[in-house]
Amino acid sequence: MHDVVVVGAGPCGTAAARACAEQGLSTLCIEEHGTIGHPVQCAGLLSTAAFEACRVSRRVILATMKGTKIYDSEGTPLTIDAGEPKAHVVDRGALDREMAGAAARAGAEFRVKTAVCGLSGHGVLTRGPGGRGEIPFRILIAADGVRSPVARMRSLPRPRLVLSALQAEVPFRGDQEMVGIYPHASPDFFGWVIPAGEGRARVGLAGCRDVKERFGRFLGEHGGSCLALVSGAIPLGPAERTSGARTLLVGDAAGLVKPTSGGGVYTGVRSALHAAAVAAECCRRGTFRDRDLADYERRWKEDFGRELEIGWHLLRIRQQMTAGEMDAMLDALRDPEITEIIVRQGDMDRPVALARRLLANPRVIRAAGILVGPGVRAFLT
Repeated sequence: MHDVVVVGAGPCGTAAARACAEQGLSTLCIEEHGTIGHPVQCAGLLSTAAFEACRVSRRVILATMKGTKIYDSEGTPLTIDAGEPKAHVVDRGALDREMAGAAARAGAEFRVKTAVCGLSGHGVLTRGPGGRGEIPFRILIAADGVRSPVARMRSLPRPRLVLSALQAEVPFRGDQEMVGIYPHASPDFFGWVIPAGEGRARVGLAGCRDVKERFGRFLGEHGGSCLALVSGAIPLGPAERTSGARTLLVGDAAGLVKPTSGGGVYTGVRSALHAAAVAAECCRRGTFRDRDLADYERRWKEDFGRELEIGWHLLRIRQQMTAGEMDAMLDALRDPEITEIIVRQGDMDRPVALARRLLANPRVIRAAGILVGPGVRAFLT
């Protein structure tokens, strides 16, 4: 019997496996695909803090970003230039494999081409090259993504909203150190152009509906060429419960993704470390009741739960804004004093402090057409 079985070998799963192994737990990580790091379903833009949390070498970095340009409906950019590295664009396949290698060196075991097909008591039912089998565990950590078979089998709640996303890699000759954000490309989220080094960029968008049609138009505006195409899903809004029945949900499986950006590596890896700490404590005590596992939820909520909840509120505000209100908002943000606040206080992973500061500015609120109702007043306090 393994102390911990981790399902999924993406950044969350490998971070959990490494942390568990480093604490002396017998750890097995299973991955349904034949190759760790494939297929890639991620824009690959990591804040510098997220990159550090992954504990990988700089060899996986393709490009470094110093800021962003947010474009209004006329194509006029609001430029936010920090003048220093704020994020890295990474080779996600290489990053995943390096994280898995570190976990293996720490003592974690890996099995690829091994899919979960059921749960039986304290065992994972699997199918793979050797046929069907059962792997017993003391704690199960589900890092199996937005569709999470483990969450479904455990009847655990799902994230509040799942966006569809499409992304293409295209030839690119623009600014190599600035991410392009296009709110009007997808009115219920946004589109992006992320330079990826060597004259390429990742062009994509996410949304609730008409994603294929929106993406086709957006790609056409950026050259139309497609060197590679990926699709994916972005879960937003944490699940109401992320633990139970000896199981801990981490990362996308729990909906622990930033609603303001769709980024999930930082929060996912952080959640994986909290899950590993709780797994180690439960194994040490030999107690695996739901109330013991609930310490995991307390930990991640204390760490970044308020950021996600307020981020969800900001997403709902954004989805209610008209195109004109969005343009007015961007125009208000061009005020040099406000731009300086964004540069000084902006944080990709923890944007609440900046959002609170901006939404306390009457000009910003008026420009966005936001009515300061109870929800916003609670946010500002």
